[in-house]
Amino acid sequence: MEFSRRETLALGLGAVALSILPMRASATTEELIAGFTSGADVADGGVTLTAPEIAENGNTVPISVDAPGAAAVMILASGNPTPSVATFNFGPLAASQSASTRIRLAGTQDVLAIARMADGSFRRAASTVKVTIGGCGG
Repeated sequence: MEFSRRETLALGLGAVALSILPMRASATTEELIAGFTSGADVADGGVTLTAPEIAENGNTVPISVDAPGAAAVMILASGNPTPSVATFNFGPLAASQSASTRIRLAGTQDVLAIARMADGSFRRAASTVKVTIGGCGG
């Protein structure tokens, strides 16, 4: 494949532009919590986060969260390259404020659940999940 002088110049300028522009790193766990809570204090308790203590396969880790009286729950995995995992919103007619899913974890890390309660307060729960190497269980 041959490039004309114009195409070569355009490719070179594009490469220079990409190397000069700052790359936006993904937000940290603290930034995500501050964005969700708008800087409000987060109290412990009032939320139940269920996750396995040891996960043999980090690709499918089952978790569930139960937050009676919550309007929304945000799930974070602090050790993942992109910590934000999911946000569940509950309407006024929701029968229960609980959810379960499977998440992907990059390694052993803390999983956090931050709940925005109907009264505007915030509650949290955390669980450490140990991910075994290669799924060998040892």
